[in-house]
Amino acid sequence: QVRLVESGGGLVHPGGSLRLSCAASGTIAITQTMGWHRQTPGHTRELVAAAGMGGATYYTDSVKGRFTISRDSTKNTVSLVMNSLKPGDTGVYYCAVTRPIIAGSDVVWELWGQGAQVTVSS
Repeated sequence: QVRLVESGGGLVHPGGSLRLSCAASGTIAITQTMGWHRQTPGHTRELVAAAGMGGATYYTDSVKGRFTISRDSTKNTVSLVMNSLKPGDTGVYYCAVTRPIIAGSDVVWELWGQGAQVTVSS
């Protein structure tokens, strides 16, 4: 079973920046999407950013222009650079990987990291 190990996170003032990194203990296929989800207080876990095949990326609207996801398929890693952080970005961020994606099939996130706390506060 492949494990995902996260690093980064912490406490930052509003407007500051943080970087989250995630390394897989095994090979992640190019057909598997890597991404970051977050659990914020009082809300369900949401997908924040994802990196798929062919350099495709996704960002939820609230982080567009502020967050950047990067994937290195040769090293089986994914990172999330978060700029212009807001108090609303506070939460636990989870690295995750999907099952191999097949056209027409549902996207299933099957591997999860342990979570990294991000706190944005003055």
